[in-house]
Amino acid sequence: MTDPWTLEEVDVDGAIQEAAEKVDGATRASFLKKAGIGAGAVMFGGGVAAALPALASAGTAASDVSILNFALTLEYLEAAFYAGAAGRFKGKVGTFAKIVGAHEKAHVAFLKKALGSAAVKSPMFDFKGSNHSQAKFTATAQVLEDTGVAAYLGQAGNIKAKAILGAAGSVLAVEARHAGWIRDINGVTGAPSAFQGPKTKAQILAAVKGTGFITG
Repeated sequence: MTDPWTLEEVDVDGAIQEAAEKVDGATRASFLKKAGIGAGAVMFGGGVAAALPALASAGTAASDVSILNFALTLEYLEAAFYAGAAGRFKGKVGTFAKIVGAHEKAHVAFLKKALGSAAVKSPMFDFKGSNHSQAKFTATAQVLEDTGVAAYLGQAGNIKAKAILGAAGSVLAVEARHAGWIRDINGVTGAPSAFQGPKTKAQILAAVKGTGFITG
């Protein structure tokens, strides 16, 4: 896999194009710029996300806002990890880092937009060189992507609003693809079992704290 999917490759019935056309061009362009998505995946990656309404409103359950902020914190971590790897690697690892990094920035932008003023600020990170050497990068990326999948899955049953559940599901699907992709790069089974086990917020936060990547 060397390039992100294009609109033509996935939008066989024109539904994505129709949704994207309803979004003001300047708004869409601004979102894509913030998300760091380049040409090729622009319409598919940004148009649909930009067309989704803000999810966190005055009527949103406090528990759903908490879950979105939990997800945002994890996305901050992943986006920063990949940003620190930008341009360091070549070949399939470089392609993975570039595309997944753009995805994670898009997830951050989307969640911040959905949360509005309720969005938590990004922590400070120190990845201790784990995104500088290729061996450490690929190993750490696998752990982060597997953790992200388990985190989203663990919260899915706690989400009250259907719109938020749908949005979380769309991110979960992409995170699962990231996990399978990096596992393939690492030469391990992309789908090690028929079922994926979830992890609680406490388990995820303990694991993240254990890395020492969040410094403030």
